[in-house]
Amino acid sequence: MGHPKFTDADFFDAALAIAAERGPLAVTVGSIAERLGAPTGSFYHRFASRDVLLGELWLRTVLNFQRGVAAALDAGDALRASLHTPAWVRDHPDEARLLLLHHRDDFVQGEWPAPLRGGVAEHTRRGEERLRQFAELVFDRAGPDEIRRSQFLLAELPVSVVRQHLRRREPPPPIVDELIRVTYRAVLDDYRASSGVE
Repeated sequence: MGHPKFTDADFFDAALAIAAERGPLAVTVGSIAERLGAPTGSFYHRFASRDVLLGELWLRTVLNFQRGVAAALDAGDALRASLHTPAWVRDHPDEARLLLLHHRDDFVQGEWPAPLRGGVAEHTRRGEERLRQFAELVFDRAGPDEIRRSQFLLAELPVSVVRQHLRRREPPPPIVDELIRVTYRAVLDDYRASSGVE
C-alpha cells in the first residue's frame, strides 16, 4: 500500500497560505484542493468540513504559540511571558491572524469532532496551569485575585494591544512592548502596595 500523496500538514499549509493571501473567507474546500492539485475527496477523507479544518488549524496554531509562553514561565521570566504575544505575532503574522477566527469557548458547543474538542479542552487546562504558574512567579501565591491579575497580564493585555495591528495586517510597533512593560510594573506595584509587600 503506497503512502498518501497529501498529508494533513499539506492541507493546513495550503489553508494558511490562502488565508494569508486573500483572508480566511477565501479558504474553501475548492480553493484548498486547487492549490494542492488534490481531488476534493482527498480533503473529505481527512476533514469533515472547511470549518473543522480551520478549527484544527486554529488549535495547532494556539499550541505552537503556547510553547513560547511555557518556555518563558519555566525559565522563571513572567515579564517575558507577557511580552511573548507581540514577539510571536511579529514572527508569525499569518498564523496570528488566524487566531482571531475563534475563541476556545467556541468549541464547547456545536458539532465539532471529539478529538478537536478534546484538544481544545487540553489547551484550556494547560492555560489554567500557566496562569497559576504566572501568579506564583509574580505574586508568590495563586489565589483568585492573583489569578485574575495574571489573566490580565498574561493574556488580556497583550492580546488587546496587538489585535488592532493584526486587523490592519501590520506588525505591532515597539510601543506595544513598552505599554505591556509599564502596565505589568504598575499592576505589580499596586499589588505590593495593597498587600503590604515590599
